[in-house]
Amino acid sequence: MTTSLCQLKEDMALLQRETKSQVAQLKTEVDKMKTEVDKLKQQLTVRQVAFSASLGVGNPTTIGPFPTDITLIYKHVVTNIGNAYNSNTGVFTAPVKGVYNFEWSIGAYADGSHGSGSWLVKNSENVFMAWEKQTSGFMNSSKAVALLLEVGDVVCVRLVSDNLAYDNRSHQNTFSGHLLFPM
Repeated sequence: MTTSLCQLKEDMALLQRETKSQVAQLKTEVDKMKTEVDKLKQQLTVRQVAFSASLGVGNPTTIGPFPTDITLIYKHVVTNIGNAYNSNTGVFTAPVKGVYNFEWSIGAYADGSHGSGSWLVKNSENVFMAWEKQTSGFMNSSKAVALLLEVGDVVCVRLVSDNLAYDNRSHQNTFSGHLLFPM
């Protein structure tokens, strides 16, 4: 009887140790799940990212030509959901990893010697160019692209060196983007 009682005490102590170990493991798993849920909540709150802007705010303005490429600053902001576009710098900063769609147009009155062209730039890499050159009239070009961006990646439009851009209250030169889906 004493041997059985001792054996039961040892079994009970072993079960208590195993239970404590399992509880600790479960707590670790629950903490990991809470962290994942918090990350997912953050992604859900940043799902809405969209902006649309034009160069001019009303007065007719010709920009360029310059000896080097310059970042265009689109001052007339129509939409900036998520505040990812900065109208002081002309730069969009990705708030969440995902696939984004960007569209831009560039145009100016032709003078026979300069084109109207711009690069869409991701971080410091030229991605696509929109460009037009003609001898007279208004020249215009536009492009669109889908890009995979990491948090903090920047996108802007740069006027190509020795090129022109023109804008007025008709807002011919535009830059727009939106998050298609987070990754």
